[in-house]
Amino acid sequence: MATTRERAQAGTMNTLYRPISGRIIGGVCAGLAQRFGWKPTTVRILFLLSCLLPGPQFIAYIALWIIIPSESPERV
Repeated sequence: MATTRERAQAGTMNTLYRPISGRIIGGVCAGLAQRFGWKPTTVRILFLLSCLLPGPQFIAYIALWIIIPSESPERV
């Protein structure tokens, strides 16, 4: 398994951003899925299931929507 430094030097380090394609609402779930190598549908289902629990899930989603940068057009 490659270390973080080896992946960064190889240029394969995943960065966290909201992709332009594949967005449903803000692209937060799609961005998290890309970053961690999961399917976007899995992340979306996990988010919806978490909404059944008490807590600030929607506030966290909106905060991530604001904090995570959108994908730049040259990356597309």
